[in-house]
Amino acid sequence: MKVKRKLAEELLEALRQSMGLRIRAGNEHRFTGIWHVVVDERVFVRSWSAKEKGWYRTFLKVPNGAILVGKEEIEIAAKPVRDAKLRNSIDRAYLEKYKSPGAVRYAKDLGSAKSRATTMELVASRGKNGSRYHVKSSR
Repeated sequence: MKVKRKLAEELLEALRQSMGLRIRAGNEHRFTGIWHVVVDERVFVRSWSAKEKGWYRTFLKVPNGAILVGKEEIEIAAKPVRDAKLRNSIDRAYLEKYKSPGAVRYAKDLGSAKSRATTMELVASRGKNGSRYHVKSSR
């Protein structure tokens, strides 16, 4: 049986409240600000542009990376999402979360076929100590 690697509840709550997320794919990229949503206690991200050297394409090659939450760098892994029903829920979550007049256009774009194809779930990475929630460093 496959074990799901859920993010810790306090981290999920921080992400629910946050409008943006700083993410780094692999070890070579810098942290980039992106939008995210929490659906069914899981964290999802989408690429708006899917640039060749961007975070999305890097995650396809190297699924490990990190997010910054406050001053903590947390190791994560990214998994592509293929389920259409789940993607529909993620579409709705983007529109609900990012509904200000300046943001709604971008939230709608994140529901386009191009962006939907880049949907990834962020899961807890197994740290060197085998923990499910691994804080790499504190700043």
